Amino acid sequence: MKTLLSALVMACFAAGAVPAAAQALPKTHLRVVGSISNLPQYKDYEVPFWTKQIPERSGGSITTEVKGFNEMGLKGPEVLRLMGQGVVEIGATVISYLAADDPANEMVDLAGLLPDVNTARRVTDATKPMYTKLYREKFNVELLGFGTYPGQVLFCNGEIKGLADVKGKKVRVAGRSLSELIEALGGTPVTLSFGEVVPALQNKTVDCAITGSLSGNLAKWHEVTTHLLVLPLSWNQIVYAVNGKTWAGYKPEVRAFLTKEIQRLEKDVWDAADNFTEQGYECNAGTDKCKLGQKGKMRLVQPSAADRELLKKVINDITLPKWAARCSAQCVSDFNSTIGKATGVVAKK
Repeated sequence: MKTLLSALVMACFAAGAVPAAAQALPKTHLRVVGSISNLPQYKDYEVPFWTKQIPERSGGSITTEVKGFNEMGLKGPEVLRLMGQGVVEIGATVISYLAADDPANEMVDLAGLLPDVNTARRVTDATKPMYTKLYREKFNVELLGFGTYPGQVLFCNGEIKGLADVKGKKVRVAGRSLSELIEALGGTPVTLSFGEVVPALQNKTVDCAITGSLSGNLAKWHEVTTHLLVLPLSWNQIVYAVNGKTWAGYKPEVRAFLTKEIQRLEKDVWDAADNFTEQGYECNAGTDKCKLGQKGKMRLVQPSAADRELLKKVINDITLPKWAARCSAQCVSDFNSTIGKATGVVAKK
């Protein structure tokens, strides 16, 4: 099976040319499986990073080729496993997709826990040593870094005044953590593909749906919804990683070069997520600050102190204990020493 998968992945790549001129770094060719190919994080950041910036900054010594995992017929959850097997050399995927591989993958994006991009960035950075150890020991994968998508927010086709109004509503979600949050708030979580959401909102199959503030705007959600709650409930961080044997096989100077360059990619993607989140708000509301999307006429609902208290209560009383129950004692300890310490919550096993 591994041989077949290896052949299929390799067949998806065209051969890349390696410059003939000698360079300071050893000649190295990288085959990269990127994140979701139709989103800006991949198109505007990952593709130019791998195909232009890496070759240029290495003086032509490092050449690359990249395809989004969805372009390769992959859905995302299997990317970590394929990296561990060596079928994928360097890969990117959404960390929440990896919950089935280990519930520790959920901890960095537990729904409702990270209300703004600065908190999300700080918390994600704090987990790097823990995830480095987990991926290395359990999956034979070396963590390179984390990116993120914009804040995932609530769009509703009908008036809402705050988070409490989720009660009794059918809400499109993506992922286990968001599903548990909506359920805890008294709503009914509904799983739909992204392309199914607009007709579902039009037909009242669902009352509300969660996605990135700008992603929803670009997909015309503002045409079928009226209210948007300005409170990120999730982030969908992106994992950048490499097969352990492949990483060990690179020359030390290549590893040092890639480690430094990935830090640039991380910064660019996180900065973009901040901008995209704000642009989503401006465009859905139709303000003159809208530059990246389509001007809508939505009402932005600012979160109140009551909203934040409700979210805190639901996390502490329901969603955090549910997650802790399915994670190991070590996993819970890791959470408390990193994310819990940064956010002021405590998980109990």
